[in-house]
Amino acid sequence: MDVGALDFTQVDWTEFGTATKDTLAMLGASALFTLILGLPLGIILFMSARSTSPVIRVVYSVLSVIVNILRSVPFIILIVALLPLTDKLVGTTIGVKGTIPPLVIAAAPFFARLVETALREVDRGVIEAAHAMGASVWQVITRVLIREAMPGLIAGLTVTVVALVSNTAMAGMVGAGGLGTLAINYGYYRYETAVMLVAVVLMVIIVQVLQMIGDRLVIYFSRR
Repeated sequence: MDVGALDFTQVDWTEFGTATKDTLAMLGASALFTLILGLPLGIILFMSARSTSPVIRVVYSVLSVIVNILRSVPFIILIVALLPLTDKLVGTTIGVKGTIPPLVIAAAPFFARLVETALREVDRGVIEAAHAMGASVWQVITRVLIREAMPGLIAGLTVTVVALVSNTAMAGMVGAGGLGTLAINYGYYRYETAVMLVAVVLMVIIVQVLQMIGDRLVIYFSRR
């Protein structure tokens, strides 16, 4: 691509400001709901996998299959398949509001698996010591598991949020709004390559900032 031939006068910076705000709104809301749903789901997967009860083992198997199915479906297909559900939940299937449900449904199972993996890294001796001292299940989860696995949980959330950036861009194909829609509408349909390039650069900057914040938090909690 001849960068020198790009026409940056095509770039409407006001439109880019609105699109960037929409992308950040989608990211913020979907990351929050992914944390709210994915963290407890990951803890349930971890706890039920360790249980000796046949009933709870069945629960684990069912949850595990559901999580694997949701993780296996490509996001662009998932967002189309969820259109009726999205409409019932938020009253629209387009724009920032209509994109958040499929983003959360795609990201929460992914994050739950990362939570389960992070909890498996916690020393079993620490967990058994907490049980021996009379700690309840709730105390083991909140004061031992989450505390000990905090760096891994933050790293997992960072990976998930970065993946959400890609999904917000993909959602631009079905009118989600934000930088993804801008890049597709101008870059793909109108061949205004300069606009698409600016949109891509902004998304790369968002990913870099998110990764840097996540890495700093991991280092901070690893040293505590």
